[in-house]
Amino acid sequence: MYAIIEACGRQYKVKEGDVVFFEKLDAEEGKKVDFDKVIFVSDDKKTQIGNPYVTGVKVEGKVVSHGKGKKIVVFKYKPKKNERKTQGHRQEYTKVEITSIKGATNKAVKETEKVEK
Repeated sequence: MYAIIEACGRQYKVKEGDVVFFEKLDAEEGKKVDFDKVIFVSDDKKTQIGNPYVTGVKVEGKVVSHGKGKKIVVFKYKPKKNERKTQGHRQEYTKVEITSIKGATNKAVKETEKVEK
């Protein structure tokens, strides 16, 4: 089973047990984090597509650590003007382990029962 979630302005494909690097989240290490903006959920039998999000489904994770990514160098210059500017940047991230995808299987079964009746 996997899900596509929206977090930090991006979309991530996650499964249970995955370790995902998000942009800096406001959560302490070891705390639980919930993602309720689920766009797509799929298990072996059923898929659900949200409009824009799937209702009743959330993805839970645990914050493993915080850190900074590799340094990138930003170099700006204007030719023939002797203008040069060097700048560095390190993006902060939060490492999250996905623990569970809740509500996906129960909701999928209920929807199929309603359609069949």
